[in-house]
Amino acid sequence: MAYDFDLYVIGAGSGGVRAARFAAGFGAKVAVAESRYLGGTCVNVGCVPKKLLVYGAHFAEDFEQASGFGWSLDEAQFDWATLIANKDREINRLNGIYRNLLVNSGVTLHEGHAKIVDPHQVEINGERFTAKNILIATGGWPQIPEIPGHEHAISSNQAFFLKTLPKRVLVVGGGYIAVEFAGIFHGLGAETTLLYRGELFLRGFDTSVRKHLQEELTKRGMDLQFNADIERIDKQADGSLKVTLKDGRQLEADCVFYATGRRPMLDNLGLENTGVKLDRKGFVEVDEQYQTAEPSILALGDVIGRVQLTPVALAEGMAVARRLFKPEQYRPVDYKMIPTAVFSLPNIGTVGLTEEEAREAGHDVQIFESRFRPMKLTLTECQERTLMKLVVDAATDKVLGCHMVGPDAGEIVQGLAIALKAGATKRHFDETIGVHPTAAEEFVTMRSPVAG
Repeated sequence: MAYDFDLYVIGAGSGGVRAARFAAGFGAKVAVAESRYLGGTCVNVGCVPKKLLVYGAHFAEDFEQASGFGWSLDEAQFDWATLIANKDREINRLNGIYRNLLVNSGVTLHEGHAKIVDPHQVEINGERFTAKNILIATGGWPQIPEIPGHEHAISSNQAFFLKTLPKRVLVVGGGYIAVEFAGIFHGLGAETTLLYRGELFLRGFDTSVRKHLQEELTKRGMDLQFNADIERIDKQADGSLKVTLKDGRQLEADCVFYATGRRPMLDNLGLENTGVKLDRKGFVEVDEQYQTAEPSILALGDVIGRVQLTPVALAEGMAVARRLFKPEQYRPVDYKMIPTAVFSLPNIGTVGLTEEEAREAGHDVQIFESRFRPMKLTLTECQERTLMKLVVDAATDKVLGCHMVGPDAGEIVQGLAIALKAGATKRHFDETIGVHPTAAEEFVTMRSPVAG
């Protein structure tokens, strides 16, 4: 049978665009459907605008520390509307780049909501198209629990478009999105409370990292409330919000921001017309080659719920394109040693196993850890401390994990991720000459284990 397209991609986010572009480059006839915005979550309401806001929030510290270096500044003034307008302009520019990347690659772009009619057919804007393969890359969507008054809360989707900076913000959640946005609001001057129902935020990260960040955020004056959850939200006559907790306490806020998880975006996608199966959490089930239970339909990225990171979706998109249209270049995605950063203030950078994971896996571990006040702060009143930690297998000397909390942690750990991917040992670290004077050199000067 002759199909309209070799590959029809639903979703023009990072993974979908990468798969489409490279498939077209390999000679396939490809179409992409997008109902919202080109570039997906990352470009529009995720990593890119969030990092721009983090940069904005960080200036408060820079201004504060400048006097120690002889700078006299008038009182700094911040304008939320200017930041948001400039952010919007940059996102619009990136949308255009994504459009050009697709069109210039020979991909057909369909703007509208695509629905799968059968395993080889998609309907969009009243038209039907056939495809040998259909790729679901629709991403995720933030979800707010349906407590009384949930309609008064916002998610990350709305946070990027607030008309004004709220004076009092209550951030709910314990994952990286909650921690990052709490840092943004706090850094930009809002009175910020981070509320989490668990014992300590960032579950799954190394315990030393979690505790160190807790200490640093507390030093900065952020209100951290753990083992706490919201019962209801009531809007007051003056527009403020009264938040009642499950323990009976009441808090007041101008904005309640929920970052308590994301669901796969499968609304009205037509999966009932196929044999595609979902797992118990509602994500699309796929095999090692991103194929669903329906042989002609594949899925990747956040919608499959594996590792929900933009660079992972990019790697998955590349793998799909190669397997389908350039099999001699195909290689599976390696999910080990994936570096990641949390753009909290201060930043977190991490790669490899946590101390807890290493012990659970049966390794006899040595822990090398350093906490210090960075050189940049020695002429200031700031008492922030940086954490660096290596998890080492005592038997093989192999470095199993590398963790950092401090300025530019993500930038520093990216380079170390290459070393860990290549199988670096602690001896390799020890024999590497440091770049002096930098904070990063501490990773190659830690000589004595703190625990084993």
